[in-house]
Amino acid sequence: MRIAIDIRKFHDFGIGTYVRNLVEWLARLDHESEYVLVCRPQDCERVEQLGPNFRPMPDRSGNYSLTEQVTMPLNLVRARADLFHAPHYVLPALTPCRSIVTIHDCIHLMFPEYLPSKLAHTYAQVCFRVATTRSARVLTVSEASKRDILRFFPMPPEKVDVIYNAIDDRFSEPPDPVQLERVRERYQLHDRFLLYSGNVKPHKNLERLIDAFARLRSNGADDIKLLITGSEISRHATIRRAVHRYNLHKHVRFLGFLAAETLATLYHLADAFVFPSLYEGFGLPPLEAMASGTPVLTSNVSSLPEVVNDAALLVDPRDPEAIAEGMHQILSNETTRQRLIARGRIRAARFSWKTSVERVLRIYREVSAAS
Repeated sequence: MRIAIDIRKFHDFGIGTYVRNLVEWLARLDHESEYVLVCRPQDCERVEQLGPNFRPMPDRSGNYSLTEQVTMPLNLVRARADLFHAPHYVLPALTPCRSIVTIHDCIHLMFPEYLPSKLAHTYAQVCFRVATTRSARVLTVSEASKRDILRFFPMPPEKVDVIYNAIDDRFSEPPDPVQLERVRERYQLHDRFLLYSGNVKPHKNLERLIDAFARLRSNGADDIKLLITGSEISRHATIRRAVHRYNLHKHVRFLGFLAAETLATLYHLADAFVFPSLYEGFGLPPLEAMASGTPVLTSNVSSLPEVVNDAALLVDPRDPEAIAEGMHQILSNETTRQRLIARGRIRAARFSWKTSVERVLRIYREVSAAS
């Protein structure tokens, strides 16, 4: 069986995490199939290091471009692939072999304003339609995402398989005391702080988080800071304005993108992790925080209750007062803190890339056998 996988998003956040863990675990689990990984030219050497049954096929076409609609099918013909796995919703219409697609969420359908133009939104709609009709199986990362996919694109529910994401091992490893002190000093973390990690697009709900944080401080928690990491803030002036509206510019810090090691250390140092998102396909950051032994507050909507279960404090993300009360409870009630920490570690440990990729591999074999 010769399987081609599009890994051009290898270095991205989100889908990049999925792609990296997928191919690394396939390399550990499957020494019989041949794998052709369509990658960026600079990643060819990394692909070759995965094992003798892996070979790279360089491709410079842009993600979500019309060019990839031509170059990817040509790559698959050259590779003589039996099966193609598209790890996001773009499955070229001219794909010449059986295919599987992973759809992580329907965010480009639910929030079309995130796309640069109406044309881009139309392209996304067409790509979703092609992916769901032309693929042999659709993989997704939560039951919530499966419901969204079936709502937009009716199809037999058994065609859609839910295979959960998992976290990198670095988040559950004991922290290095030297690294803890280095990060504490570098970012001058001498006060208690709440941590948020992720992008800062509107559905992440950061304006309400800042509103809630202002309420928390006004109710007596005036020694607490809020750290926001994971995305460039300069393009989101509304969040900056929210900080200044509540006179929080000395108490809210934007750290931008951080190396994974630094982020893992911040999880360990934080007093709590806050993630009041309005919509997620899965929601890795709360699990990462749980694995690090940090109590988590998150939303009671979308995929998040499914992912965290009873191991996080769930609040209505549209109610700043509820968010503020939840943060106060985690910070002030030691019984609640310790319960969330203990349950969080257990919950995070239930998600395994090995188990998930074993299921993906089983589906590869089922689809290939049916051809």
